Amino acid sequence: MVSNPEPLTQTTGGSGRRHGVVKQVLSGDAVVIRGPPRNGPPLEMQLFFSSVTAPRLARRGNAPGDFTDDEPFAWEVREYLRKKVIGKEVQASVDHTVPNSGREYGSLWLTEDGQATENVIETMVSEGWLEVKKTGIRPDEQYGRLIELEEKARAAGLGRWQPNADPKEHIRDITWSVENVQRFFDSNKKKPIKAVVEFVRDCCTVRATLLPDFYPAMIALTGIRGPSFKQDGSKDEYADEAKFFTESRLLQRDVEIILEGLNNNLLIGTIVHPAGSITEALLKQGFARCVDWSIGMYSGGADKLRAAEREAKEKKIRIWKNYEPAQINFREGEKHYTAKVVEINNADSITVKLASGQLKKIFISGVRPPKLAPGEEAAGPPKTGKEKFRPIYDIPFMFEAREFLRKKLIGQKVDVTLDYVQQPRAGEAERDFPERHCCSVVIGDTNVAEALLSRGLASIVFYRQDDEQRPSNYDVLLAAEQKAQAGKKGLHGKKTATGFRVADVSGDTAKAKAFLPGFQRAGKQEAIVEYVGSGSRFRILIPKSSCVVSLILAGVRCPKGSRMGPAGPNGPILPAEEGGEAALNFSKELAAQRDVTVEISDMDKVGNFIGWMFVEGKNVSLELVEAGHGSVNHYSAERSPYLSALEKAEANAKARKLGVSLRKLKNLLKTGSNDVFFSVEQGLLQKKYPNL
Repeated sequence: MVSNPEPLTQTTGGSGRRHGVVKQVLSGDAVVIRGPPRNGPPLEMQLFFSSVTAPRLARRGNAPGDFTDDEPFAWEVREYLRKKVIGKEVQASVDHTVPNSGREYGSLWLTEDGQATENVIETMVSEGWLEVKKTGIRPDEQYGRLIELEEKARAAGLGRWQPNADPKEHIRDITWSVENVQRFFDSNKKKPIKAVVEFVRDCCTVRATLLPDFYPAMIALTGIRGPSFKQDGSKDEYADEAKFFTESRLLQRDVEIILEGLNNNLLIGTIVHPAGSITEALLKQGFARCVDWSIGMYSGGADKLRAAEREAKEKKIRIWKNYEPAQINFREGEKHYTAKVVEINNADSITVKLASGQLKKIFISGVRPPKLAPGEEAAGPPKTGKEKFRPIYDIPFMFEAREFLRKKLIGQKVDVTLDYVQQPRAGEAERDFPERHCCSVVIGDTNVAEALLSRGLASIVFYRQDDEQRPSNYDVLLAAEQKAQAGKKGLHGKKTATGFRVADVSGDTAKAKAFLPGFQRAGKQEAIVEYVGSGSRFRILIPKSSCVVSLILAGVRCPKGSRMGPAGPNGPILPAEEGGEAALNFSKELAAQRDVTVEISDMDKVGNFIGWMFVEGKNVSLELVEAGHGSVNHYSAERSPYLSALEKAEANAKARKLGVSLRKLKNLLKTGSNDVFFSVEQGLLQKKYPNL
């Protein structure tokens, strides 16, 4: 034994032994030995065993179907050597070097505490795995010992020298490729598969032999991406160091692989090693970053990967050496609050009422509403004439998404967490996008974004990889969309989707006349309030008749709110009448986007229907009058059973000096009417006005 072996170098020859660690076993008689890493990947050498030979392993050529079979016992010999020396400290001596190829032949010893303890070649010959060469060898004392060991192994029937062994039974039946990778993945998804890692392409991609079918498959690690090597020969910073990190821990180790995804026939999975997860280790050491598209597949939980990445960011190591955390662009007091949902603006936007009474438009972070693909036409028949494109009805699944939010949220209190504020930005066609407050919205135990995605009613927003302004539960949202995609729900279904086809009857006198008899015969019918135009004017959807109509409340007259003038959208806005905005807000609070019951009795000359509307059994006309936001319209109320209730409600409002009733009293006082007087002492109304 040599007490002070030389460090592993790339030089050949020399009288001393070299020491290092076995990186790879090429065959039963050849290994790759690496030295210690110093300022980068370590030096390596290939060593072929002197005076012996092992059966040749199967090899795959470049052309399809071009491969050779194992020689008998080739796999068993390779596996014996692999399990004996891989990752172990060894000493190697070079006996001679082939001049032209530079191939080095020599001997190998296992070491303990720096001292050689076992001659690997002698052990393998004595176990019957290696055959001693009989020609081209200069006999010496060591050669004679190998011959003696081989004769004993043959006599004992060890290893390759087993008596009556059928050579065919010791040749692997290798599955070089599978016809249907998708089917292979589906049959093995989430099942641990025993494997041996044979090659490391980069820190996140390996080739492994999957057992027991001996299927050589490329595997990409789930949920991460690391520095890589480019086809043009260039490489990312830390690519060599990251590859060595994976090689030194996984190359030719026994592992279990859990297949979790498939991307363009590339298997995506987690490599399970007794020492832990290589995926998490790469993240903690700053060799890799999380990737959103596959992190949700990770069997160990995406939160573990995010935590490992966060640890490396905080330490600012390797790829995170220049990392700076995202700046918070809102006050801490705006982070969490509870509010009441008063309007569903879109599949990703709602309006809430804060405790202060302020209305605030917020966006549900992490989701994108349904939209038409480029070049895709709106559902339903082509639009002609005055017909306009109506996103809520014409975009497939937009109406379903809006309805899901409306039924679940409208009028309910929700917990809001502000995730980030999207700054104003300029858009196309002179259209600017204002500041957006992007929030996570939770009602009870339900995260609204997750509920939308899991039903296929929205798609997820993919952020830039370095963008930390995202929902805190983004990985949960990714998993929800993947689940919807797997179940082919909503937007992800196979069938061609169509919009919600409705007839727009509002403002069309001819269409309104055609619908009126049916509405009058139907009596009370279910409807949805789509828009509140003023205190007594609504736009409603009647699902049973698949139509949208304008409805003017019977029995009540309300002051008008601010509205578009005769010049249209480009003209001036007409100011609201006194009390008009209050009446509008009252009706919005009571009926906007609610399920209602309507009873249509008549129509006006421009195609607006006149009738009664009920919200949770409450007559909206009666509620407006009682709150002082409207006065009784006797023309439309006198033929109804609600006249007496309306008059009584109006009298009560006058007595309490509310809204419209108070203004009417003031007008009577100005005209000197004898029908009204006040008690100066009490300041109370002393007389009722049944005909006011």
